[in-house]
Amino acid sequence: MKEFMNENFLLENEVAAQLYHEYAKDMPIIDYHCHLSPQEIYENKQFKNITDIWLYGDHYKWRTMRANGVEEKYITGDASDYDKFLAWAKTVPMLIGNPLYHWTHLELQRFFGIYDLLNEETAPDIWEKVNRQLNSEGFGARDFIIKSNVKVVCTTDDPVDTLEYHQKIKEDSSFEVAVLPSFRPDKGLEINRDGFQEWVKKLEETSGMEINSYDDFLQALEERVEFFQAVGCKVSDHALDSMMYARTTKEEASIFFKEALDGNKVSLDGEKKYKTYTLQFLGKLYAKYDWAMQYHINALRNNNTRMLEELGPDTGFDSINDEGIAKPLVGLLNALEKEKALPRTILYSLNPNDFPTIAAMIGSFQGGGIPGKIQFGTAWWFNDTKAGMLNQMQILADMGVFSRFIGMLTDSRSFLSYTRHEYFRRIVCNFIGQWVEKGEVPNDPEFLGKIVQGISYQNAKEYFSF
Repeated sequence: MKEFMNENFLLENEVAAQLYHEYAKDMPIIDYHCHLSPQEIYENKQFKNITDIWLYGDHYKWRTMRANGVEEKYITGDASDYDKFLAWAKTVPMLIGNPLYHWTHLELQRFFGIYDLLNEETAPDIWEKVNRQLNSEGFGARDFIIKSNVKVVCTTDDPVDTLEYHQKIKEDSSFEVAVLPSFRPDKGLEINRDGFQEWVKKLEETSGMEINSYDDFLQALEERVEFFQAVGCKVSDHALDSMMYARTTKEEASIFFKEALDGNKVSLDGEKKYKTYTLQFLGKLYAKYDWAMQYHINALRNNNTRMLEELGPDTGFDSINDEGIAKPLVGLLNALEKEKALPRTILYSLNPNDFPTIAAMIGSFQGGGIPGKIQFGTAWWFNDTKAGMLNQMQILADMGVFSRFIGMLTDSRSFLSYTRHEYFRRIVCNFIGQWVEKGEVPNDPEFLGKIVQGISYQNAKEYFSF
């Protein structure tokens, strides 16, 4: 019987342990997709207590607390920070089998040197120990990034953002981590969503262009891409909850844009054509500037209308969508490829049933002498579990070039989430170690170690040209 979460946690044989400790453990981190606040990084935000850094905004935890019977006042309500922490501490022992159980203890161990199990009995002592550290030197937002050996952070940024704090960080020579924006124009694509007209007004203000037509709109988007490029952007991101594709022309797309700008709802066919042309336009821009393009597909958001009205979005009421993606996704990629304008592309789906579809599809669009140009993105959101990661990696290995995989990201709003990279790396090393154990790959630690280091860090560094 193994000791709980010891140094060989998740490592089931000697090869796996060797690969992790000698090759993966000390590799730097590139967090190429997250939701950290650049303002909090610039200001090196100090956290008042463990609830502030651990529970504020963490809808992963909120979902499990609700499922454990915790009242909303102790989750997003007006209960004290201590009472919220205590509610989480009571929930954690119930989470065996959930990665949150492991992530919670990894964060306590790696950042605060606390190896006690978190539960109702240990909560008061852990509250005091962590808060004492948080209120001392070396426990600000930047400090957690530096302690985690992070080299690059890519935040998620709206085209209408000023990128003020990215520029301030860039000018600050005392902080050597690159904090770069990612271009996320979702609000400009969702023409049937409330707030579209207001967003176009903001785009007018930030681009300095009057937008009276679709041509004006595209020109303003291009101006923002150029601005993001000047600030160091290397990657875009799109939440495509429903994959849409329809052959169209700019003239057709212009008609539907004008309808939406006038405050009217657009037909489904019109929405498909507008999104298709706009995504193709943006894809060409990304290729021009050698950005990577990310598509996050098949999320079903804001399922609980009552709670959406009470708490707003991103509060733990999303789930997995099951719409078909193959034909529309191929349509988009192929339209760009025909014009030799398909950028480096990373495809994620929240629905694991889509994994074989994506793994097969990326093989149709590789090329240009770029290793792993089209990536099957890491297990995302509800799939970043041990089983989900193994499933994604096995399907990628079955159909593609696993050794060129660009690996893990946090997709998180928490500065403590970098332990997820350790969790991922341990799983990768054990995954390969089991192949060795079964005689499926050679027992050559130096050869396998290079693959592990590539997946941990080097592949992403080269892929994004950081």
